[in-house]
Amino acid sequence: MGSLSPTHWLIIALVILLLFGAKRLPDAARGLGRSLRIFKSEMSEMQSEGSANAGSANTGSPSVSGTAQQSAPAAELPPAQPVNPAPQADKDRHTA
Repeated sequence: MGSLSPTHWLIIALVILLLFGAKRLPDAARGLGRSLRIFKSEMSEMQSEGSANAGSANTGSPSVSGTAQQSAPAAELPPAQPVNPAPQADKDRHTA
């Protein structure tokens, strides 16, 4: 009962494919990849800041403020692809 068999993974993959559709899965994977890349870069930046602050605390020199971070241009991501909105329902049907 501890792990999933290959049959279970296949069933899970088919359910995900049925829920999201084949057209949305590549976009979802691409968005997830971008999010993970951003998260990884932010974590490494936080770790480098932490080690820089720890090093400056030992030497007695003032720490670098946030201005150095703001001057460096951030890597820009391409704009997201527009998603076709769901068709609008008739307003007459939704009267309360």
